[in-house]
Amino acid sequence: MFKIPALCGAALLCFALSKGDAQSVDSAASRVSQFPSRLLGRIQRKISNLNTQLSSQTQRYLRMMARQEGQMQQKLAGVDSAGAKQLFAGSAQQYAALSHRVQSDSGKAGGYSGVYPPYLDSLQGSMKYLQQNPQLLSSQGQLAEVARTNSSLQALQGKMGDADAVKAYIQQRKQQIGQYLAQHGNVQGLLGSRYAGMNKEVYYYSQTLRQYKEMWNNPDAMEQQALSLMNKLPAFQTFMKNNSMLGNLFNVPGGYGTAQGVAGLQTRSQVSGMIQGQLSAAGPGGATALQSNLSTAESSLDNYKSKLSALGAGNGDGDMPDFKPNDQKTKTFWKRLEYGANFQTEHTDYYYPTVTDFGASLAYKLGHDNLLGIGASYKLGWGNGIQHIAFSSQGVGLRSFVQIRIKGSFSATGGFEYNYTTPFANYQQLKQLQYWTKSGLIGVTKTVSMKNRVFKKTTLSLLWDFLSYEQVPQTEPFVFRIGYSF
Repeated sequence: MFKIPALCGAALLCFALSKGDAQSVDSAASRVSQFPSRLLGRIQRKISNLNTQLSSQTQRYLRMMARQEGQMQQKLAGVDSAGAKQLFAGSAQQYAALSHRVQSDSGKAGGYSGVYPPYLDSLQGSMKYLQQNPQLLSSQGQLAEVARTNSSLQALQGKMGDADAVKAYIQQRKQQIGQYLAQHGNVQGLLGSRYAGMNKEVYYYSQTLRQYKEMWNNPDAMEQQALSLMNKLPAFQTFMKNNSMLGNLFNVPGGYGTAQGVAGLQTRSQVSGMIQGQLSAAGPGGATALQSNLSTAESSLDNYKSKLSALGAGNGDGDMPDFKPNDQKTKTFWKRLEYGANFQTEHTDYYYPTVTDFGASLAYKLGHDNLLGIGASYKLGWGNGIQHIAFSSQGVGLRSFVQIRIKGSFSATGGFEYNYTTPFANYQQLKQLQYWTKSGLIGVTKTVSMKNRVFKKTTLSLLWDFLSYEQVPQTEPFVFRIGYSF
């Protein structure tokens, strides 16, 4: 992470400029702390992890697509050998070539394609700027580390470009095979299921690539602060204008912003005068009509932007699925974990005081609202009534559960639990297996989404313990449990 006292000269230079200090950039740079090696190492690890994941996922999808096409070719060869040879000619070699390219590309040749990555552009520009201004660094070792970081960024840039090429090829293959199936209705039953599976893989790969790009283009707060400080340096701004991806894309002229660069251009007052003249010619209602037209146009643009965003076109992934996608499939294992807490209170009876079960859970998301998880609980006793409040350890529990969405915010819930329902004073007592009882729970869960930074949703579960009747003494057959996910 970036630390404010060591920002490769940016913090001290911005301080000097804000105070109107007249010392030169060279003298200000001589006062800066050394560039934080820990930050460069962190960036390199982040790049390395993303490179590894992107390469692994891309090669996995390539193998999967190649295998599916091979199976489709074998099936089609039995009824149309000539068509199979023509449709699948060279596809296996192309998949192998793309896999080799993803594995070996170091990013030295070729550039980034697809959606513009602002954070990657800024970070790569920062590394290049430091390489060209080694006086901002304190040692040759740090200069070499900046060079390695820049090389890693180039490799990541190349990997993302390769992934875009893979996505374009598999979408092209999907279209070609789809056209063949549309023209040859007799093979629909033979290849239809394989083609549907291919459509799913194409869609999920596009979503995977999109998530990796979004993951990289979301720097943490400290990185954002560091880049904002770098952007306050006039020399860095000029460098980025001439050397960034965006600057090269728009080819900003060298005299941009100078008196010579704006010579002959219309001034703001001239443009304002022209607008006023046009409005006067339109009559008394000209300004009102213009405002109305602008509001209508803005509303239409917002509508189109919403539709494009829903289609994914704003991220270069406008391929609409012809199935109901699983929004968890493309996420990593750790991103599919959901942590939760819950509690339930049991009524007082002859044998037990009032007890509250405090539970914690860890669930794996099978789908949007489908969960499979485990948990544990602690039974806290409150005593017998308001006149006899006394805290005590009344037991513990081990849980497993599954939750499957039924409709809307309602889900079917089932689980199996082991509960130690005897008061205990030390953990050695929990080893007495004869005091552990079984609970089998089935019921319904209502999920309520929450707009909270900590808790994502609240769950209200009404469960029937169908094994409660076998327990001695018998416990409550119905359980009302409130949970929170975060």
